[in-house]
Amino acid sequence: MNLKMILLTNDDGFYSEGIRALRNKFQKIGDTYIVAPDMERSATSMALTLHHPIRVRKIDEKTYGVSGTTCDCVYMAVQHLLPRKPDLLVSGINPGPNLGQQDVAYSGTVAGAFQGGFLKIPSIAVSLIPDKEGNYFFDLTADTALNIAEKWLKNRPESNLILNINIPPPPIKGIKLTRLGQKRYNPEIISKKDPRNRDYYWVGTGTPKPIGEADSDVRVVEEGFISITPLQKDTTDFLSLKELDQNNTLGNIEHEVLS
Repeated sequence: MNLKMILLTNDDGFYSEGIRALRNKFQKIGDTYIVAPDMERSATSMALTLHHPIRVRKIDEKTYGVSGTTCDCVYMAVQHLLPRKPDLLVSGINPGPNLGQQDVAYSGTVAGAFQGGFLKIPSIAVSLIPDKEGNYFFDLTADTALNIAEKWLKNRPESNLILNINIPPPPIKGIKLTRLGQKRYNPEIISKKDPRNRDYYWVGTGTPKPIGEADSDVRVVEEGFISITPLQKDTTDFLSLKELDQNNTLGNIEHEVLS
């Protein structure tokens, strides 16, 4: 498969090892550009920069550093920096998991894929879990992401579908399609004093507790399988919508509010 144009982004910076590993692999199948933040922007979710200017630095012919969030980068790439809309967007490789509902909600990596989806670009987010010694296997992960992307694109994916991919360290047992589990965090606020005796704070997440059924992403990765979770942009709770309609809840609310 020879795609004409591929956009790579992340929330770790254009210089990160993960995004460079992706470029080394994906440039084999198409014209590959990096448009990513000029510094780490983790946990920014779908944030956009609206109240101060965005600056872009051209690093080389196909690499740009952007003084904004991951979503800013995707907008800048598609509307200003690239010759045209890319055929594929890959966000990552994130050094650490993006598993469960909470991670997906906060993740700048996953947000990059969502932004691509909003612009009707087939998009995937790729995250890598280290081994017990803290080693990251970026080259292997980039190879795996390339293989998944090629197989997925052959099936002509719907433009509203996004893939969230989490890859465990080797040995990898296989690939499973999953649903989102949960990672229950126990947030803490760490208070300290600066040299001028002023208070400042760090937000600590603690050690999250994975919760989910056997087919959830958090469990599958624990067992040594690659997790692929299809995500959609429309977050409407259709079951509740149907129940509310059947119970005439809106009618009751309307009567109480407007009477």
